[in-house]
Amino acid sequence: MVKPNLLKRRLAQGEALFGAWIGTGSAVNAEILAHQGFDFLILDLEHGPGDVKDAADMLRAVGPATPCIVRVPWNDPVFLKRILDAGADSLMIPSVETAEEARAAVQACRYPPQGRRGYAAPLVRASTYGKAKDYMRGANDELLLIVQIESAEAVGRAAEIAAVDGVDVPFLGVNDMAGSIGRLEELDHPDVRALVARAEAAMRASGKPMGTVPSAGATWQSLFEAGYQLVPVASDVGLMRDAALACVDQQLRFRAGRGA
Repeated sequence: MVKPNLLKRRLAQGEALFGAWIGTGSAVNAEILAHQGFDFLILDLEHGPGDVKDAADMLRAVGPATPCIVRVPWNDPVFLKRILDAGADSLMIPSVETAEEARAAVQACRYPPQGRRGYAAPLVRASTYGKAKDYMRGANDELLLIVQIESAEAVGRAAEIAAVDGVDVPFLGVNDMAGSIGRLEELDHPDVRALVARAEAAMRASGKPMGTVPSAGATWQSLFEAGYQLVPVASDVGLMRDAALACVDQQLRFRAGRGA
């Protein structure tokens, strides 16, 4: 039997979900964070060092503890086929610029007749190597597909992108969007905030769950209040770095207090 996509179901029920990025490609980090109460993890293969094998290792380590989204490097049908075969049932695709690109992603991720995904169902991890006899029939329905809107040009087409049948969640990438108008990391600039507002209006009109990350002027609390449902609020890198800095600072303060 195909495993139900609990993350997709929770989003459909209107829940607001918080998660964490795994940016290191580490199965150990993924396993640790999977047991801390996050609603989901994002296994980042776009900026992280991991590949398909690393993603499969992370999925094995996490197991049923927490739903995982795999952010792929690009909207590449070959990679999408491979990561789905490796067992991912929720995908995030970066830098989707047009409705045509969104439709191409949908097609690449679904078996015929709904799409063009290549067939190897009896041989892959996704079907428990053929044990899940109904995998091919259930895979299309259980897929959660998230597309990232990450440029001013994409914001102008956000309504069309979000409306594509098979796109489940439009996800706003604020920093790359700001960079597309020469305002990288200037997330509180009025021009950036205006683009955010345009994107939000277009995504909201689709009636689909929206996702983004906290940014200047947009805390995770305010994002949930604004209607976002999928918000990663932490990362393995950030949590480790911040805990390490706090630990070292404590030791240095103690050392200074002793006059050492």
